[in-house]
Amino acid sequence: MRIKTKLNLGVGLLFLMIIILSLVSSYSVFLIKADTENILKANYNTLEYSRNMLLSLDEISHDTNHAIVTFKENLEKQTQNVTESGEKKETDNLKKNFLLLEKNSLDEALKTQIRRDIFAIMKLNMNAIKQKSDIAKHTAETANLWIAIVGTLCFLIAFNLLINLPNNIANPIKELTLSIKEIANKNYSERVHFTNHNEYGDLAKSFNTMAQKLQEYNDSNLYKLFFEKKRLETLINNMHDPIIGLDNEGIVLFANDESLKIIGLKLEDVIGKSASTLALSNDLIRSLILKEDSETPKKQPLKIYAHGKESYFEKEILNITIIPTGEEKEINIGDVIILRNITLFKELDFAKTNFIATVSHELKTPIASIKLSLQLLENTKTGDMNDDQKQLVESIKDDSQRLLKITGELLNLSQLETGNIQLNIEKSNPHKIVIYAVEAVKVQADQKQIKLVIDADENLSDVKADSEKTGWVLINYLSNAIRYSSEKSTIFIKLKKESNQIVFQVIDTGKGIDARYKDKVFDKYFQVPGSQKSGTGLGLAISKEFIEAQNGNVGVESTLGLGSTFWFSLKV
Repeated sequence: MRIKTKLNLGVGLLFLMIIILSLVSSYSVFLIKADTENILKANYNTLEYSRNMLLSLDEISHDTNHAIVTFKENLEKQTQNVTESGEKKETDNLKKNFLLLEKNSLDEALKTQIRRDIFAIMKLNMNAIKQKSDIAKHTAETANLWIAIVGTLCFLIAFNLLINLPNNIANPIKELTLSIKEIANKNYSERVHFTNHNEYGDLAKSFNTMAQKLQEYNDSNLYKLFFEKKRLETLINNMHDPIIGLDNEGIVLFANDESLKIIGLKLEDVIGKSASTLALSNDLIRSLILKEDSETPKKQPLKIYAHGKESYFEKEILNITIIPTGEEKEINIGDVIILRNITLFKELDFAKTNFIATVSHELKTPIASIKLSLQLLENTKTGDMNDDQKQLVESIKDDSQRLLKITGELLNLSQLETGNIQLNIEKSNPHKIVIYAVEAVKVQADQKQIKLVIDADENLSDVKADSEKTGWVLINYLSNAIRYSSEKSTIFIKLKKESNQIVFQVIDTGKGIDARYKDKVFDKYFQVPGSQKSGTGLGLAISKEFIEAQNGNVGVESTLGLGSTFWFSLKV
């Protein structure tokens, strides 16, 4: 017999017995309920009416009208609730005596007779309650017997199922599980042997066929290739950085769990699908497959909501190429998109920026106070100073000015990093920007007898720029050139047009910059090794941010020992 048939018979019979047990129980409860309601309706109510009539009878002497009305109401209810043998006769006697009492409410003998009539009615109903209780008790005992019989049958059937059914099902499964474990341990010669002509026999036959095919597959090279593929997939899937692989036609080959979490799609919705098609309905995929423009000045990190918060990722697209066997030319086989999680570094950078902004802002007030005090000291009205005192005041003035410049640079940097910098982009005259910058550093150049020469093309177009920020950048270039140039040298400020841009150049004849450091001079806090540490290393970094915020470019050309040319360009 098949297992399904056994289960249907056993469980079906048990279900049928449970239904019979439920019906017997319900019918028994119904009979007991009927007997109980009969006692309540037929007898208990009469006792309640009788008690009320006795109480009213006692009150007739004190409040005749109210007591008679109450007595009459309960007598009427009793007349309509006559259910027992002899109860009607007693009720009629009560009614007759009550009519006489209404005419003579002070007749005590009549009251005594009425009490006897009421007690007689109560006795009849008390005896009836006892008889009906015995009937209800018998009904309950009969119900218990039937419920016990049916319940015992249910127990026997359930006990039989409990003893036999688990073994019939579990033992073959246990044997099959052991065989599956052997197969999982690459023992493909394992077989199961079920002789029963039931579902387990069919399962054993299918299992043995599968084991035979697995053994053949394991002996082939295809297994080794599949195993290596599985190993690579596991390694990629366990990486903490999101990774997506595309073939040369943009079809998604693989995507690890981290990438699926951030793009919000399931594996089956991604694998084998075109990335371009997925990008139509998924903005994040569109931004991932978008390759960086070579003219983009700065690669911005991607801000993605991941791991329950806003996270930052650096995108890198690796182009994969191979040289086919027997050929010399490389061919493109796809791309791998890697997102490196830099959230922790970003959070630290934000904390650093906020700290710098707070400290710089707090420093400006005491520095301003120091400068005011110096002005008061230099005022002759506060008293004359000797030469030593004047020298100390000048030294303090220089240091406070340097501190003020540093705090200004730090504030500018923090504003740039937090995106709070406000640019006033408008048509600006490049000649005026250069003249403004030259005038700002003239005193500094005169101290070293350095000549500032402006070499500008005629009739230059206006540039789209924030003249104040652009002037600040040019002043920073000139200050650096003056600082690193020798006395009595010349610094050239060139202004020329190239295609649709205006190029500003500051050319000095200082000691120049080693080629190893040219790519780092615009980094924050970087200072060329061996140079004088007179600043924060932020000036050029801020200059770069200011110019790139105006869609411009910055750069430097330098030869060690022959000077440097710092430049920036802005669109007209």
